[in-house]
Amino acid sequence: MKQRNWGRIVFISSESAVQIPAEVIHYGMTKTAQLAIARGLAETTVGTKGTVNTVLPGPTASEGVSKFVGQLAAEQQTDAASVEKEFFRGMRPTPLRQRFATAEEVAALVTFVCSPLSSATNRAALRADGGVVHSIL
Repeated sequence: MKQRNWGRIVFISSESAVQIPAEVIHYGMTKTAQLAIARGLAETTVGTKGTVNTVLPGPTASEGVSKFVGQLAAEQQTDAASVEKEFFRGMRPTPLRQRFATAEEVAALVTFVCSPLSSATNRAALRADGGVVHSIL
């Protein structure tokens, strides 16, 4: 990447890197470590057109999450929409969006970060968290 003077490295971390949930401290710690690695690698891009950034998705309807929600719905004899609503009411009330992000919504940010349009974005932690994180930074 440095030899070609262009390239993109994008880490997919989580909003848990900056707002670690008490019930999954171990998970949050690994996501925070990704931020540290990305920022360190970004330092090696000085004077090049290469960038290193991290995308921080919030709760996302990935294949695994969708399957888990479907299983819970079946166990509770309800529908997936009701399980999702209860998840955001009881477990994760902070997202302003109050729904799971779609993989496509997260991918849109990743696509931008990988494009030439993002050339001024380097060493950044970019949130696609639906408003989970309370801080402005």
